[in-house]
Amino acid sequence: MKLAITGASGQLGRLVVENLLATEPAATLRLLVRSPEKVADLAARGVKVVAFDYAKPETLTPALSGVDRLLLISGSEVGQRIPQHKAVIDAAKAAGVGLVLYTSVLRAQQSSMILAGEHKATEDMLAASGLNYVLLRNGWYIENYLSAVQAEIAHGVVGASGEGRISAAARADYAAAAAEVLRKGASSGTVYELAGDTSFSKADYAAELSRASGKPVTYTNLPEAAYKDVLVQVGLPEGFAAILADCDTCTAKGDLEDNSKTLSSLTGRPTTPLSVMVAEAVKG
Repeated sequence: MKLAITGASGQLGRLVVENLLATEPAATLRLLVRSPEKVADLAARGVKVVAFDYAKPETLTPALSGVDRLLLISGSEVGQRIPQHKAVIDAAKAAGVGLVLYTSVLRAQQSSMILAGEHKATEDMLAASGLNYVLLRNGWYIENYLSAVQAEIAHGVVGASGEGRISAAARADYAAAAAEVLRKGASSGTVYELAGDTSFSKADYAAELSRASGKPVTYTNLPEAAYKDVLVQVGLPEGFAAILADCDTCTAKGDLEDNSKTLSSLTGRPTTPLSVMVAEAVKG
């Protein structure tokens, strides 16, 4: 059984690979990356590394030759994902890949988030491709909130999510789920709505920061446009700031809450609590 992972040098991809290496022979894994040198450490452990560049579609089909199951981790270049994902799907079909797993977003077809658009399109392309496919609809990553903990402890948490709740989980939890489905497979068309066991609001997140740091941390809810301006002021590109502000507004509508516990059922263990992730981030 040959298992391939796109984006294997990324944060999620590396965790998937490490999870697989705990149970699978290294020789069964194929890492598809734009820059092979970034996974030289993994290549040294016996996995096959293949250069895989979305911008060179003619190279993709040979790279997928002989692959039984492919994990297509959604690309990191927002705005470029549809042509990139189409190139991989076309190559997977040409190479005769047996099953494609795609990391989508929670309830992609119903989500009102701008960010969901490229995921919806990719799901539709898979459905129309004739390939066997599985959708891993990942909810929010707790790590999305942890890059600015020290600034938030000092100045407070801001956002536009109101009292909306987020069923977030750690990146490692989603990686464990992807690895599990890669190992065991699933019926074509299976959809997993994946999210953390326990939801929280941004006010809850601020309270957790306060507990972990021993300092008072407040949450200030802003209109979407004002929150976008804050994100631009701290250095985010305007387009990306608009997407994040939109995600926060959609959080207030319930787009990131899910109580199914499908993720923990799939991995066989509880998802990582917010308190654990925040405590680790505060410690640095």
